Amino acid sequence: MTYEVLLFVHVIGAMVLLGTGAGIAFFMVMSNRSKDPYLIAHVAGVVVLADTLFTATAAIFQPVTGYLLAREVGWPLLEGWVALSLLLYVFVGAFWLPVVWIQIRMRDLAINARDSGQDLPPAYHRLYRIWFACGFPAFAAVLAIVWLMLTKPAL
Repeated sequence: MTYEVLLFVHVIGAMVLLGTGAGIAFFMVMSNRSKDPYLIAHVAGVVVLADTLFTATAAIFQPVTGYLLAREVGWPLLEGWVALSLLLYVFVGAFWLPVVWIQIRMRDLAINARDSGQDLPPAYHRLYRIWFACGFPAFAAVLAIVWLMLTKPAL
């Protein structure tokens, strides 16, 4: 593959990760503010689907295209901005993997509340707070990775 094609695919993957993450966060926060189990169950279902289709796919392809790009250009993987990007990528994954489970659990709790005509249980609210807190460091790390990709600073 040529450098330009690899770069294009890699940048598209980064856009998918950033855009899907921001979109998921926005819609989950907005639905949660409604406190409506019906709305939350629906949105959380879409979020789980989007994370599966888009985020997981891009998360798999990003290191592949990144490796191929580094090999094509001759960037060492374990030095400088590439190494820091990889470290941050692992950091993001450490937050994202539990968040996937949390989103599935939140969806299921909202479905149960919706179907039983009850309010969301305390377990839902506890999981939401964890989900919300995990988003900040993970999103900041994704932004840092994009910055490193664009600026390629000498580290």
